[in-house]
Amino acid sequence: MKVSFKGCLWRYALWALLLALAIGFAPAQAQNTGPAAAASNAASAASAFRIQAVDDAWRAALPLDAHAATQAYLDRLPADVVARSNAYYEGGYWLQLWNWLAGLAVALLLLATRPSTALRDWATRQLKWAPLRDGFYGAAYAAAGWLLTLPLTVYQGFVREHNYGMATQTFAAWFGEQLVGLAVSLLMGAVLVAVLYAVLRRAGAQWWLWGTGVMVAFMALAVAIAPIWIEPLFNTYKPVPDGPVKTAVLAMARANGVPVDNVYVFDASRQTTRVSANVSGLFGTAAIRLNDNLLNRSSEPEILAVMAHEIGHYAMNHIPKSLVMFGAVILFGFLFAQWAMRWLLARYGARWRLDAKTGVADVASLPLLVAVFSTYLLLATPVLNTITRTQEVEADLYGLNLAREPHGEAEVLLKLVEYRKPDPGALEELIFFTHPGTRTRIYNAMRWREQMR
Repeated sequence: MKVSFKGCLWRYALWALLLALAIGFAPAQAQNTGPAAAASNAASAASAFRIQAVDDAWRAALPLDAHAATQAYLDRLPADVVARSNAYYEGGYWLQLWNWLAGLAVALLLLATRPSTALRDWATRQLKWAPLRDGFYGAAYAAAGWLLTLPLTVYQGFVREHNYGMATQTFAAWFGEQLVGLAVSLLMGAVLVAVLYAVLRRAGAQWWLWGTGVMVAFMALAVAIAPIWIEPLFNTYKPVPDGPVKTAVLAMARANGVPVDNVYVFDASRQTTRVSANVSGLFGTAAIRLNDNLLNRSSEPEILAVMAHEIGHYAMNHIPKSLVMFGAVILFGFLFAQWAMRWLLARYGARWRLDAKTGVADVASLPLLVAVFSTYLLLATPVLNTITRTQEVEADLYGLNLAREPHGEAEVLLKLVEYRKPDPGALEELIFFTHPGTRTRIYNAMRWREQMR
């Protein structure tokens, strides 16, 4: 279960952090990508990820003790499935590190060579309006980063997902979506850089404060427009057919203040085997969506448990609260960047052809800002993850009280083990997990069952 607005925040507001150096493909992970191979991958995913089936009699016979019931649920996961899930999720830790290191290398490459400042100088001569010049630089920076990171993107988003049996697209279909994403990134990057640097030039020494305002406003805009303009570029959204599921979800939503009149299903199965749903939007753009994997592979109690969780995010104002909390993180990040960039520009500015007096207001210093800020975000990972993890716990409890489906909650949480490590250590969860571990979440559901019997 996830909330899509968080993906929007990172994808669009902090788009520059996606830049990384190109790395080579791992030969051992090459595979066919035609239609037959995609069908084979989907079939292998179904066989690789499995959960021991049970019936209502098994659930009814579970002990009331929350610990014992939780262990009974987890015992339904075969050892090889757990090992595969652990390997997939733990591999993501290393990808975070490599993306950060690669991003630093990209920044150093642009700072140490002439194309970046040459582009700034050319844009200054040819484009007299400063926001247009800065926006052009921002779009060019996004395009260069996309191109440099393409091998890493292919490995991370296509090869690795196929290796673990969770991707269903051919390479052509997948790459086509990457091009669409590139177009969105160019537009969003150009607008963000143009507005941000217009503010930075005017704000002077207080740029960190006004820059934070720009970033928070940009995040809010991205959250508001994503359900209408961005997400439909990648999937087709259709109303869920009339029936008990739709009726129950709409009733829960309306009773809890979500301003919607329909529930939508989107065709995620053409991209992935994962189950997911979301209630996203802001400023009147709220929408309730679930993917077709969840609709087709889950029982009614499971679907209601998921949707109650997502409604909980909206009802508890997690979207605006996240904007405020992420805004605070950005504020301290810009303060850190102000200190670090002042020192770095004084020491290396001449070598990088950047004027230390102009400082952060020079758009050609964007690679340095990205490098410094991405380093800060890496260090702030436990804080960011704790913010989202805390909200997930709140939404779990809200959803249990709304849907009253503890078994549905537990069943669908087992399905999420396909791509999420089920039983992390305490420190591991603190640093790397945006959601509580599966054991913790099932225990909370079983504790609710125990107390509400």
